[in-house]
Amino acid sequence: MVTHKPSPTIIIVTPYLADANNGNWRTARRWADLLQDRYRVILQSDWQGEPCDLLIALHARRSHAATKRLHDTHPAIPLVVVLTGTDLYRDLPGNDEARASLQIASALVVLQEDAIQHVPVAYRRKTHVIYQSARTLKPAVKLHDRFGCVAVGHLRSEKDPLTLLRALDDLPRDMKVHVLHIGASLDPDLAAAARAKMHEDARYRWAGALPHGLTRAAIKRAHLLIHPSVMEGGANVIVEALTSGTPVIASLMSGNTGMLGKDYPGFFPVGDAKVLAALLEKCVGDTNFYSRLCNAAKARAPLFTAQAEKKALHALVQGLLND
Repeated sequence: MVTHKPSPTIIIVTPYLADANNGNWRTARRWADLLQDRYRVILQSDWQGEPCDLLIALHARRSHAATKRLHDTHPAIPLVVVLTGTDLYRDLPGNDEARASLQIASALVVLQEDAIQHVPVAYRRKTHVIYQSARTLKPAVKLHDRFGCVAVGHLRSEKDPLTLLRALDDLPRDMKVHVLHIGASLDPDLAAAARAKMHEDARYRWAGALPHGLTRAAIKRAHLLIHPSVMEGGANVIVEALTSGTPVIASLMSGNTGMLGKDYPGFFPVGDAKVLAALLEKCVGDTNFYSRLCNAAKARAPLFTAQAEKKALHALVQGLLND
């Protein structure tokens, strides 16, 4: 009689579940899907002692209680800590819990190449870059009567929607551009600003939160994704743009340069609405520049395939379980 050894159990802990509909949740959900062909995967918001062979925790600070609990009670169980944007660019310099999670982790994961420079030197040897992925879509035929842009991000300060709104004020009023802004209202003041902009400028529409399928379709149809964030660990929306043939213009900060590459031609300084407006004008009016932007986006897209993400994730997990 042949007995089959049960598949190892992996618990993924994320402080944000499906109702948050944010990048942490989507990463956790996608990783659960990518691992389930070989492992038993449980996705939850905390760890309270449930048996597992490996724990993956998103967010060094917010998941610290779970990581410490595992380390204190079962120090031999491998622990992977995934560093988010707020970990890297806000918490690590001064938050003891975030730094403690780095110390006890068996391995660290960052979601883009530039993030390693923001990991304390002592922990870089155990840090792995795993790029996120999205299903590759056939590029859509773009509208010819106007230049369609999309911005995707909940209305909160980290995503800096005000820079986008101010940039519209610096564009010529007769410029045939339209911006669709997708994201939930997480800040009443920013929501009020978005509503006011819709009333005064017909080129802008804030759609609020949309289902993922509709958001992905809007990205695919757009000529351009605008991503003006001030803090970013590695935006899923950039991945979804590049894998659907839509180029990106983004703020020049670590999370974005690590996704797009330092030589990518579509960057503007963080918070600089005038340069963003000038870059938009260049995209609309200079076909050679827009073609160069499209080519740069196309060259970057192979980094973000599901096959590449799955291979990197399985290699990390298998290596830790075999140690």
